[in-house]
Amino acid sequence: MTSDDTPKAPARAVRADVRRNRARLLAAARETFQRDGADASLEGVARLAGVGIGTLYRHFPTRQHLLEALLADVYAELAAAARDLLLSPAPGEALMTWLRAFISQVTVFRGMAASAVVSLRDERPEPSRRAMCEAGEALFARAQRSGDAPADAAFTDVLWLTGAIAAVTEREPEAAGRLLSLAAAGMVPGRR
Repeated sequence: MTSDDTPKAPARAVRADVRRNRARLLAAARETFQRDGADASLEGVARLAGVGIGTLYRHFPTRQHLLEALLADVYAELAAAARDLLLSPAPGEALMTWLRAFISQVTVFRGMAASAVVSLRDERPEPSRRAMCEAGEALFARAQRSGDAPADAAFTDVLWLTGAIAAVTEREPEAAGRLLSLAAAGMVPGRR
């Protein structure tokens, strides 16, 4: 019952064919995007999945929705990694390890990092992104308490900066590492 005593409709089970189509679309998108980048043809994704383009759009109304569905697994892995790193004896290094993992995970294919940055700004986060942000923020707060991260910095800003580094260096992992190190050290000697 709801608060106004009207009966609540039972949740409908998702049909097996709908679940299969969604799984096939995600597998086809992952394969297509890894080969051709995130701006690849959605018609090609639907064709590879063996469904029509209408089925793709019923599951994923926009390209960003499809990319965020692919990012959900990445975010779940990053949340688990952050929770594991909370046990590290070196909070600052644990944070840097996690930020490097973030960059590595969101640059699996061309254009994914830009979608991650867009999803990070969404005010209604999906559960996997919320879990990743909560676990990453706990890691960041631990680094702040140990003096390994600036006390006046916001985790959201650090994550956006890391996402931006990933987006501009997705084809150059070495450059991503250098830029992340530069951002962590700061640009003015002697200042945090």
